[in-house]
Amino acid sequence: MSGRDYLRETPSQTAGPYVHIGLTPNLLGTRVYPGDLGTSPIREGARGERITITGTVRDGAGMVLRDVLLESWQADADGIYPGGDPRGPADPNVTGWARIAADFETGEWRLETIKPGRAPCPDGRPMAPHVALWIVARGINTGLQTRVYFEDESEANAACPVLARIEHKERVQTLLARRVGAGDYRFDIVLQGAGETVFFDL
Repeated sequence: MSGRDYLRETPSQTAGPYVHIGLTPNLLGTRVYPGDLGTSPIREGARGERITITGTVRDGAGMVLRDVLLESWQADADGIYPGGDPRGPADPNVTGWARIAADFETGEWRLETIKPGRAPCPDGRPMAPHVALWIVARGINTGLQTRVYFEDESEANAACPVLARIEHKERVQTLLARRVGAGDYRFDIVLQGAGETVFFDL
C-alpha cells in the first residue's frame, strides 16, 4: 500500500496565539536572538522616495484584529527585486522583505520603506508600483495574499496587467493606498463583507 492510499491531509490550523513568540520574540521581550528578522525592508542609503504605509486589518464584523502579523515583499525604486534580474542588480540597501506586527493595543500596523518602481510581469509588461502583503492572525486558516497599490499612480494602475484581471472593476479600489500626507499612505484591509479587500490565489 502506498502512502497516497492511507495518508490524509493534516487539518489546517490558525496562526494561534504563539505566532509572535515564534516570529517576533524580541517584540515580546524574549531575547532569543539579537534582533527579530525583517524589521525593515530597507537600510540606510536606500534610493527612492521614502514612504510610510499604515493601516489595520478588520474582520467581517468590523472588529480590528490586534494580533495580526504581516510580511511584505517589494522591488526597489527601479522595479528590481533582490536576487538577480537581467536588467541589472537591485539596490543593495533594499532587502525587499519585512515582517510587521500590529500594535497589540490598537491593531495599527506600520511599514516604513521606499516606494517601489514598476517591476515587469513574466511577459515583460510593467506592473504598477506595489507592495505584496502576506497576512496571518488568529482565525485565519491559511495566510492571505494581497497587494498595496497607490492611488497617486493612476497612469501606471490603469496600465497594470494584474489590476486589469480583476473582473469587478469597483473592487480595484480596495487595493489602493490613500495618500494622507507627504509620503504617508493609508491602507486598511477588510477580510470579508462590505468593502472586502481583493486577495490573490498564489
